[in-house]
Amino acid sequence: MSQELVIDIIQNAVMVTIVASAPPLIIGLVVGVIVSIFQAVTSIQEPTMAFVPKIVAVLFSLIIFGYFMLNTVIEYTSNLISTIPSVVDIIRN
Repeated sequence: MSQELVIDIIQNAVMVTIVASAPPLIIGLVVGVIVSIFQAVTSIQEPTMAFVPKIVAVLFSLIIFGYFMLNTVIEYTSNLISTIPSVVDIIRN
């Protein structure tokens, strides 16, 4: 296998991981910041108030963006499987 092919496969895998995991992470981050600001303003130090809204927001984002995330991973896997014959040709030569 050529080094360029291996680097390309790894680079694509990292990009797919970032793209597929970004929606829940960004929404969890935004909700966490909003809850933290709300807690600082109101001086409420309830620990469950920090976790419950983030969990609900992440679950909601998975419901909304799950189809996009699944299609991204399926597309990458399909492209990876379709490159197997070319990898076999490179190994044989």
